[in-house]
Amino acid sequence: MGVIGIACPEEYPLLGFVSLFAPAVVRGNAMIVVPSQKHPLSALDFYQVFDTSDLPGGVVNILTGDRDHITKYLVEHQDIQAMWYFGSAEGSKFVEWTAAENLKRTWVDYGIARDWMDPQQGQGEEFLYHATQAKNIWLPMGDIFAN
Repeated sequence: MGVIGIACPEEYPLLGFVSLFAPAVVRGNAMIVVPSQKHPLSALDFYQVFDTSDLPGGVVNILTGDRDHITKYLVEHQDIQAMWYFGSAEGSKFVEWTAAENLKRTWVDYGIARDWMDPQQGQGEEFLYHATQAKNIWLPMGDIFAN
């Protein structure tokens, strides 16, 4: 997919962070992550793991601050291919509306709480699906079976 902007949820700050960045890294994406606004230290401490691992520099970038303010600039940026937003219903609406202007792929929660401890909601194929973009090209061949 390319570069993904990720705005993490407030509940379960470390689990939400790991559940969102891991599928994006596994699928070969770079990301700009906005951790929980109230509890950013868990993500910032986890960054030391990235710093000492084999993960190339610049793959995971963490920005702290007001989630909705940073999200505004991420979703408007032309070089970010997707935006994942886990916050308020108004923020989710804004992300989808603004992303339509530059054809950015979105994944939002519409303000509906997700149980990050539940394996069905906190991990799985849904996360991998949103971290991948399939591109198809249709080439019309005409009557290739004509004699």
